[in-house]
Amino acid sequence: MQELSQQTTDGSIEENTMEMERAIENRGCCLVRKFRKSLRRHLLFILTLSAVIVGFTLGFLLRLAEPSADALLWLGMPGELFLRLLKMMIIPLLVCSVIHSTASLDPKSNGKISIVAFAYIMLTNILGCLIAIALFYVIKPGSESPLVEGKTNVYEAVPQDIFADLLRNIIPDNMVEATFRQTQTKYSHEMVEQFQLVDNSTRKNISSNQNSTIQMVQKLVKSVGKTDGPNILGLIVACMFLGTAAGKMGKKAKPFLDFFAVSTEVVLQVLRWFLWMTPVGISSLIAASIAGTRDVTGTFSSLGLFVLTVTLGIVLHQALFLPLIFFLTTRRNPYTYFLSIGRAWLIGFAATSTAVAIPEMLNACENKNHIDKRVSRFVIPFCVTLNADGSALFITAAAMFIANISGHPLTFGEVAIIGLLTAIASLALPSVPSSSIVTLIMVLSSMNVPVHAVSLLFAVEWFLDRIRTTSNVLSHTHCAAITHHFNRQGPGKTEEPVMIEEEVELIVHSPDAYNS
Repeated sequence: MQELSQQTTDGSIEENTMEMERAIENRGCCLVRKFRKSLRRHLLFILTLSAVIVGFTLGFLLRLAEPSADALLWLGMPGELFLRLLKMMIIPLLVCSVIHSTASLDPKSNGKISIVAFAYIMLTNILGCLIAIALFYVIKPGSESPLVEGKTNVYEAVPQDIFADLLRNIIPDNMVEATFRQTQTKYSHEMVEQFQLVDNSTRKNISSNQNSTIQMVQKLVKSVGKTDGPNILGLIVACMFLGTAAGKMGKKAKPFLDFFAVSTEVVLQVLRWFLWMTPVGISSLIAASIAGTRDVTGTFSSLGLFVLTVTLGIVLHQALFLPLIFFLTTRRNPYTYFLSIGRAWLIGFAATSTAVAIPEMLNACENKNHIDKRVSRFVIPFCVTLNADGSALFITAAAMFIANISGHPLTFGEVAIIGLLTAIASLALPSVPSSSIVTLIMVLSSMNVPVHAVSLLFAVEWFLDRIRTTSNVLSHTHCAAITHHFNRQGPGKTEEPVMIEEEVELIVHSPDAYNS
């Protein structure tokens, strides 16, 4: 009996050992499967992050060889083609998604979403200006910098013209033209003869006086013209009207809405294919930008404190203030959310344009963070048009820096005016590279600050433009999440009634199916 029990015990021990070994093997296989699954899910992000490192390394190495303009052209060609692929699909995506999204919302919910998004946009734009002002008084860039002469100012824009153009672009006079052109005030100079007052009722040309010479003066002439570039804001407004009208019409507009719903998915599928070119495009763009910069060390040493002010402000804005707003409003972990939009952040860094990152921002919001498509596909394009808190931070700091090195000390009241003017002017900032420089010149001109030193900033524009674009991308996605949070009870119309109606129709027609 003892031998039998011992054999039984030995057999059970062997079985337990084999079960443990199988469990360990299964656990190991499970871990391998999880690793492979995670690797496949994050493969594009890993490749994109690697492409950034490769781009910087390649750019600094090639810079030592001082490549020619032709070499830089072909080095940046893959990146240029990548941007063109993305830009090609932006307008179709924007039109289709906004029409379909607004048709799914009732006017009341549409208005609530717009109010929440606009309040967030104004708050973050003002916050960016306040951060720049605070850091400027702490770091004081330009207080001991000599003024380096630059090119003279040829830009005559005044704030009222910027705002007038904004209002004109809100209501486009031609929707088709709005896809590739927008309204902009044009400036020209005309030489006119100066007239001298002879008496209270007549004027006489001074050239008629034999003892006088003809005196010519330059006159500024303003006219409303067009400039290349899509009018994103006007398209959003026009598509909102179309979508709201289609939603009001109910079943009559179903074919119309089905077309735009399917078109949105088709465009997104095409963009998913294009996004696999992201690593090559980003590496090419960064390498060409770095290789074309001749004196990186000298540039950063002469403008070091200014670059430090803007960089520190962007870091604080992205790592502290935006996460704090996100947590207080949604009670979610902001840093986990940041990791989920990493690819969009990197695309914005490489492309220096938030509009190019729209497809990836939509993908991150809808597929990774489960934000309602009707909210994200309205809010993201809306923010791309109006939200530029990173750019507001840069413009405010740059305006104060230029004033400092130009020997034009600013009072606290003037600083407050610069901040307020920048926060509002950022609403009219186009989502294209280096557009902040134009707004900066307008702000300086309105404060009677010499603008010829703005040319200094072009030396570091390749870097500052990238980091402020990433701040804008992060802010856009935060706005979508916060707007979704305040409308999570259900933004108006939902698709459930349609589904119920279809089920009822199937039940009604099912007896015919059985009889047949």
